Amino acid sequence: MTPTLLILPTIISLATHGAAAFTPSSRILRVPSAVRPSSASPLLAVKTSDGSTTSRLKRIKSFTEWAKESGIKSSLFTCISGTSDVVAHIKCKCVFLPSYAGIELSSTDKSGLGLYATQPLSPNAILIQVPTKLTLSVESPKDYNKVMEQTFFPSNPKLYRNASWWACLSIQLNYYDKINPTSQQGTTSLQPWMDSLPRVYDTPLHWEPSTLHDLHYPPILEAISLQKSKWKHQYDTLASQSPEFATQIPYPDFVWGCETARSRAFSGAYSGSAFNPIPYATVAVLVATYLALGMGTVEQAANGAALVVCGTILKDFVLPKLLKVQKYVICPLIDMANHVGVDAGGNVAFEYFSDGFSLSVLGSGVDMGSEVCIQYGPRNNDQLLQYYGFVEKDNVHDIYILPPIRQWDIGALEVACGRKVGPGRLEKLDRAGLLGRESNIQLSDSSSDGDAANEIGGVVLTRATGIDPAVIQAMRALVSSDEEWENAGEAIGNFATQVSPENERAARLAIKRAMELELESKPTTVEEDENLLQIMNAKSGGVEMEELLAVMFRLEKKKLLKEAIRKM
Repeated sequence: MTPTLLILPTIISLATHGAAAFTPSSRILRVPSAVRPSSASPLLAVKTSDGSTTSRLKRIKSFTEWAKESGIKSSLFTCISGTSDVVAHIKCKCVFLPSYAGIELSSTDKSGLGLYATQPLSPNAILIQVPTKLTLSVESPKDYNKVMEQTFFPSNPKLYRNASWWACLSIQLNYYDKINPTSQQGTTSLQPWMDSLPRVYDTPLHWEPSTLHDLHYPPILEAISLQKSKWKHQYDTLASQSPEFATQIPYPDFVWGCETARSRAFSGAYSGSAFNPIPYATVAVLVATYLALGMGTVEQAANGAALVVCGTILKDFVLPKLLKVQKYVICPLIDMANHVGVDAGGNVAFEYFSDGFSLSVLGSGVDMGSEVCIQYGPRNNDQLLQYYGFVEKDNVHDIYILPPIRQWDIGALEVACGRKVGPGRLEKLDRAGLLGRESNIQLSDSSSDGDAANEIGGVVLTRATGIDPAVIQAMRALVSSDEEWENAGEAIGNFATQVSPENERAARLAIKRAMELELESKPTTVEEDENLLQIMNAKSGGVEMEELLAVMFRLEKKKLLKEAIRKM
């Protein structure tokens, strides 16, 4: 057997391993939405985003009927709503195809739409399958879409190809929503799906400055400001060079598309190309002909076939990873699944052989009556609030961004640790880039999409791992004695590990005091926020959801800060 034949089974096994996992890069803003206490998903709040629950349910009913007719397996047949109080008491249940019984789309009291189990669900069971032809997708860093390019950028298609992924999806959403609902395959109208999408979002992007100030957390204000700047900059770039784009997609519609994309798209490092049997069938015919005519040996024919098969698999699986191709997909129906930070019951994947996306059961299964949640990714509360409109209680992925070390009160730290900062320490840290930057937000191509703006190099601490090790290293050097400084050769790198018990204690006391000062600078305490939250939740009306969310968000940040202080 030749070397080619030896590696073939290994490569085929990689290709046939099952579904290619996709991570929700950004997920759905729940509509209608309200406070959602849940044992499975301890989300703290979201808000109705289209102003009319009744209208939303009617549109969802049309969408579920469309899903069934369009070939979504486990599609929804009917949607029945009964309300005694249209806003506060909503009950919507949708029945699935018998072959996929066990899950329903439901909205119960004070809860957004979600997927719930009507019977115990076994691990690995596939609940929903959506054909790729019904999805919207973008490949990054460059997306090629002739329909979008010819419609909006006929004289300069590179404008679309070089746009950010969320901008490309916004363009697609606006095209199908307002210009032509027919899918690119020309067989299905996407209008019922487009009609089911939220029309208005109540994320912090739209909050009043006074409400944003009530978050008591500058990094998220920086992130939102950066988000606004990048979206406006992207729109202006496209509109200034394409009259077709500028006249057909006004800026508010572009923002709607961006928010829909950022809150509903899944992502994965896979090209999304489905299994194509034609190359394999062609190879089989050629091999048979080759052998029948006596043109070569069996080994030679097998080698040729193996090269074709390997080339196809490498194109679908290996090259996208080598080229760092990222695929972003908006998938109807599956995006109704809500988020949970840990122990998600569902998983989204691309099915290579069936050319579609699936939602399947994870872990030990899902109990009857429980919500089938997925994980949007390791999202902190900054990201969840900014793009999805909710806060997760005790979020294991949450972070806190302290001011950069250059802004810390050095005098207070000296008092706390009982040591003086010696000469030359701050200058060394500054040259090493450990003091953070002085500038504020900058709009640049290298900037993030604003997931957690930290343009000034603030000190990051996480619930999972605590303070950044580089900060501990910096503080060891900063509070080192003259002897410790000299023994380290006045090199910051030599403080990467503990230099002495006394130095370690001083460094940690200094960091602890910096955290305490940050907590003390807040206009309210944890106890005051908890009491205010109880009062707000007790009121039957008169409390804006933005105000409630602001208190919830800042309370979670203070709790995280207190935890970090205790650990130091």
